[in-house]
Amino acid sequence: MNGKTTYSNFLIALMAAGCLPAFAAITADEAKQLGTTLTAVGAEKAGNKDGSIPAYTGGLTQAPPGFKAGDGIRPNPFAADKPRLSIDAKNMAQHAGQLTEGTKALMQKYPSFRIDVYPTQRSVAFPKWLTDNTAKIAVKAKTPNDGRSIAEAHAGFPFPIPKNGYEAMWNHLLRFNGQAYEAKYRNLTVDASGRAVLATEGMSVQEYPYWDASKTSADTYWRIKLNYTGPARRAGEGVLIVDPLDMGQKERRAWTYLPGQRRVKVAPDLAFDTPNPGTAGASTFDDTFLFNGSMDRFDFKLVGKKEMYVPYNDYVAVYGAKQDDLLKPKHLNPDLVRWELHRVWVVEATLRQGKRHVYSKRTFYLDEDSWAVLAAESYDARGQLYRTGYAYMAPSYDLPAPYTDMFGIYDLVSGIYSLTGFTAETGGLRHTKPQSEREWSPDSLAGAGVR
Repeated sequence: MNGKTTYSNFLIALMAAGCLPAFAAITADEAKQLGTTLTAVGAEKAGNKDGSIPAYTGGLTQAPPGFKAGDGIRPNPFAADKPRLSIDAKNMAQHAGQLTEGTKALMQKYPSFRIDVYPTQRSVAFPKWLTDNTAKIAVKAKTPNDGRSIAEAHAGFPFPIPKNGYEAMWNHLLRFNGQAYEAKYRNLTVDASGRAVLATEGMSVQEYPYWDASKTSADTYWRIKLNYTGPARRAGEGVLIVDPLDMGQKERRAWTYLPGQRRVKVAPDLAFDTPNPGTAGASTFDDTFLFNGSMDRFDFKLVGKKEMYVPYNDYVAVYGAKQDDLLKPKHLNPDLVRWELHRVWVVEATLRQGKRHVYSKRTFYLDEDSWAVLAAESYDARGQLYRTGYAYMAPSYDLPAPYTDMFGIYDLVSGIYSLTGFTAETGGLRHTKPQSEREWSPDSLAGAGVR
């Protein structure tokens, strides 16, 4: 047996044991780019060659007239902007290089689907403490366990200059929407006949302990508590999900409360490709926010950066639209959805050998300014495009923080689509203070779910 074979067998043994060494952090010289040629979180500061993507100048940090401090509804700061072009099936070939495969598929399937492209506004901004922390941890952060865990990182973007797909996806999983926030929301599905149906509604409370700058570390990066108030058959139900930073060694913890049984139950299946009852099964649990949870099932490859048309600054759809005006047969109302040209990181995920999932391949498009996935595509076992999704960003200029939790998933096979996190008619989104640890115990579900 030669040395090369011995080393290969050693790597195979490490992979089987889940003990591959952590991917290395960036060097001190690379870190010097942050705040100079790159923004503090790793985006290119400069605009593109033709000026259609402007230079980054700090983002939007001032609320427009009409916004009331503490209000959950945020007025559109770009209401005066007009579309610079519209793209549909008739002219999509002229713009094919800047359209995602999912967008092109929707245009081909539905002649009424179009995107109105507005002037690009690089509105994303972050608190100074976040950008300061990013510079500090970027030279230390690692992804142990074959990329599936994260270490030596807290309260900053760990990988502003990503070297692989896992690092880029960790930036998305840790995206900054604020440390804690709550919303009364609706999840809706539109069936193939064009009828909108309420899947669930209720109160959502989310926290990212990872972003607690008053502490030096956290074991949990994200947690969510849902208390359903509708439809009537689901009123009183509750869900609690807690995701650890060490995803490679620990699993998601999840519980449900069913008022008919009056007890809290452990729910280990609320993950991966389990159909999500919160969307009436129109998406999987790891379709949440376009990707959510463990990276255990796929291999993630960083393809590179491209200029693409993606939903952006969607204040009208997120905060100003009426449900009946926004949800139309086949797709969201194109008049109410704003698209812009932005640079995005492209990550391809392919199903790992020996793993099972309803998707065989996935493509994610991560906004360079916010690290949020703004568009995604999922392929079935035959390699055919199955679903495509979009996150409708509307930054909270009052914090400041990007906000991307309203998202839609289109099923290109069944003709159904879902919209998750609609809050425009229920008070919008409010940034809050973190709740006590007692409020995140499984027993807290029972008290909140009594009807």
